[in-house]
Amino acid sequence: MRYRPYFFGRINGLLFFLFVTLFFVPGSQAGTVRQPVWSDIFYPATQSELSNTIARLIDEARKNTVLLPNKQLKGLILPHAGYIYSGLTAAHGALALEGQNINKIILMGPDHRVGFPNAALTDLQAYKTPLGRVPIHADAARLRQQPQLFQPVPQSDSSEHSLEVVLPFLQFILPEFQIIPLVLGPTDIDQISSAIDPLVSNQTLLVVSSDLSHYLDYSTARIRDRETIRMILDLDAEGLSRSGNRACGIIPITVVIQLARKHGWQPILLHYSNSGDTAGDQKRVVGYSAIAFYGDLLMDKTNLLTEEQGQGLVRLARQTIQARFKPGSTTGSFPAALQDAALLDNRGTFVTLKINNQLRGCIGNISGESSIVEGVKRNSINAAFNDYRFRPLSEEELDDIHIEISILTTPLPLEYTDANDLIARLRPNVDGVILSQGTASATFLPQVWKQLPNPAEFLTHLCQKAGLSGEAWRNSKLEVQTYQVQYFEEDR
Repeated sequence: MRYRPYFFGRINGLLFFLFVTLFFVPGSQAGTVRQPVWSDIFYPATQSELSNTIARLIDEARKNTVLLPNKQLKGLILPHAGYIYSGLTAAHGALALEGQNINKIILMGPDHRVGFPNAALTDLQAYKTPLGRVPIHADAARLRQQPQLFQPVPQSDSSEHSLEVVLPFLQFILPEFQIIPLVLGPTDIDQISSAIDPLVSNQTLLVVSSDLSHYLDYSTARIRDRETIRMILDLDAEGLSRSGNRACGIIPITVVIQLARKHGWQPILLHYSNSGDTAGDQKRVVGYSAIAFYGDLLMDKTNLLTEEQGQGLVRLARQTIQARFKPGSTTGSFPAALQDAALLDNRGTFVTLKINNQLRGCIGNISGESSIVEGVKRNSINAAFNDYRFRPLSEEELDDIHIEISILTTPLPLEYTDANDLIARLRPNVDGVILSQGTASATFLPQVWKQLPNPAEFLTHLCQKAGLSGEAWRNSKLEVQTYQVQYFEEDR
């Protein structure tokens, strides 16, 4: 007989976790379908009771839901505790699915039970919950072609709860979809993000299953969780990694942040609670959040380039630099990508070169003084050979450089009243910033927020780059403009 804490309103969360970890024997799999393992433990086991429970939570969430933008939902963070604890927060997240056209979900959660590197990706054909079967998308097989990152881990299939617990909320709202289920252990975030990125289409949603802090007292947990949520909303992956006990799903959260930075997705907090607000005591609580990531909020969709166009520009940059060492190299191998009308628009461009993640050159133009193609060619040469901070690139270094192309939106003035207001108006990891005073001027691309996540430190270094006092942004009124970028980089 299974223990059924779902129906016992005030069980201690820590004791429950220890119980299921030490004594619960996972269910077996039937053929090629992953059967429910945690039904009747985290959530009701019958179709009718589960549907009624979610419907009740959805109705309750609808009374206090935030106003959602009429934009495409690209990502969602949902909690994965027992429904009596985190169900209301999960329901707020599920409401964001209404009206969305989604047929593929990349479902990511943390490994709680097995211990393995990189990603566990099932080779079964479907997941099953009391609400029915969810097929595994064919793209899962594409990822398993990279076995160094994605491999089946049967023990994870039969024991992990993080994916299973959120799946019924997705099934309840969406009429039909397929999943790519990823359980993530310690891994290289860049490699995982790069592997997932080509699979993200207009009808794809990334869902992260994660709780927040664990087993702090109520007041301490609220402070810690508020900090964590702010880091997520600021797309501050580095901040998340600098201290522990922020989120059990910090690895998949960081993957989504990485993709949000690249594609200009904007996160919005939908709901926060902890177990002390619902069915647990307030001495040792677990935090929960529902956060949605929306696309097309930061840049005009009509100005976005396709991934194919972006990769064409990256190859153009490499071939342009290579031609300096090997005259006669041409871009004829991909004329279609370079001759697209969108690449003839006059836009600001930057070319960044790195070796072993260390800057090796970065030159660009902010204003659209030439076409994207011409700007990339010119800035590739300048970044490689004319950045005064570095000696010219050598032929021996050519194979070691990693190239990134940034395409800028038109800079717009940022109105502000004082230094504090300026900090409040900046969007870390989103805005590129231009500071000017007289003839002194400098810019940092949005990517620089990775190295300087604190806005005050960011502005201080930017003033110094412009040849001004580091305190100029505090002591004098500067002209400030902001812009966003769409960037593309070589496969590592």
